[in-house]
This record gives sequence, C-alpha cells and structure tokens, in this order.
Amino acid sequence: MAASANLNLMIKAARKAGRSLVKDFREVENLQVSSKGPGDFVSRADREAERIIKEELLGARPTYGWLGEETGEQDGADPTRRWIVDPLDGTTNFLHGMPHWAVSIALEHKGEIVSGVVFDAAKDELFWAEKGAGAWMNDRRLRVSGRRHLHEAVFATGIPFGAKSTLPAMMQDLARLMPACAGVRRWGAAALDLAWVAAGRFDGFWERELHTWDIAAGLILVKEAGGFVSGIRDGQDPLESGSILACNDALFSTFQKTLRGE
Repeated sequence: MAASANLNLMIKAARKAGRSLVKDFREVENLQVSSKGPGDFVSRADREAERIIKEELLGARPTYGWLGEETGEQDGADPTRRWIVDPLDGTTNFLHGMPHWAVSIALEHKGEIVSGVVFDAAKDELFWAEKGAGAWMNDRRLRVSGRRHLHEAVFATGIPFGAKSTLPAMMQDLARLMPACAGVRRWGAAALDLAWVAAGRFDGFWERELHTWDIAAGLILVKEAGGFVSGIRDGQDPLESGSILACNDALFSTFQKTLRGE
C-alpha cells in the first residue's frame, strides 16, 4: 500500500526514534531517570526520542502545530494541522526492562485524526493507518477480530495507579465485564492496546484519564481496521475527555452496555 508523503515522514521519524530507544533499552539499568509523580516516570531516552521526532517532523513541515508529551503544545502557522506525539508509550515497562512499549505519532487535520503510526520497536512491528486507506502492520492489512460473543472475547484496559481518581469506576467495570468475557489484560501501553485491537489480537479496549497523545494514533488504526471508537459514556469525545472505548463492530454495542451496566 502506497503511503502519503506525510505518512512516510511519520514512519521515518518513528523508526529513527525507535532505533534510539532500542539502543537505550539495552542499557536500561544505566538510564538516568527522574520522577514526574507517583508511577509516572520520564527518562533521558524519552526526551531524546521526542527531540528526534520533533526535529524530523517540524523540520519537514515547519508550519504544522505540535503537541508532545514531553515538550507540550506549540502553535503552527498552519492552524489546521498538528502533530500529536507520544515518544515512548509504556515508559514504566521500558524502565523495568519489559519489551512492550511504542512510539506513537498522529496527524490531526481540522480537528480530525487523519494519519497514525504506532511503532513497537522492540518487536519491529510498525502499525500505520491513513483515513480511507485502511490499517496496516508492516506489509499486512489489518482487520479487527470477527468474534461475535462476549464470552469468547479478550479485552485490554489500564488499571489506575497513584493519585488517579478513577479506580472505583475501574473496579466496577471489571466486576461487570470479567464474569462475562474470556479475559482482561493490562499491558501498560494504550497505543499498543489500540493497535492490537486493530490487529484482532484484542477484541476491545477501554480506559479513562488518558491523554490525547496516548490514543490519537491508535484511534485511527482501530477505525481503519473496521472497528468502532467512542467515549465510555454518551457524548464523550475520546480525544477531549481521555475516556475511550474501542471494539470490533460485532461486539461494540454489547461491550458498551456491559461496561455501563445497562
């Protein structure tokens, strides 16, 4: 599948940052780590990856806006386009030597995500999607799973930690869902969870209190793979609220109603 110039640029930036992160991952015990808060860490590797991506993307498209986890928001001369970047989704996994983390890059145009890349550098799996062009993993086209029954389905989520206020809601979610499904997994990298929904590895994913950069690229992956994405509650915009529910088309309504207790 031929990619657009912007998507090729995103892929190049993701791969370059991924190579830098893999190098640091091999020396994870020697990383200089500073704490940003309970359970939320930032490393030298994280900041260097964002520097690489920013240099690549804004070097080629200097008029675009920018939203990055480490360097924040920056307006561009073109108000209609913005890069949304998480240079290292799954930082805690990375710092503990667990090979489940990713580079996430999305392009927003007039408030809509039109391209997304999630690069699992440790496994060399590059997930990418463009509006109207489908979702892909390396050279293979992706499709959400075809499971139609909740008792066969495996879902992914994130368990709140530290000072987050949504633990009671999550416990209620689990109490409703776990008796009805085949299992729930907590991998600690929302971008990869969404990419795996697009690939049919997970049947669905939900989580609260996420940031825009956590889910922007994954959101278009799921949509272009034939899945549905919404907020957990009616009227929620996932990118604005940080509350997201993603699932294959056949199970979406049942999954949503189960979490809502309907």
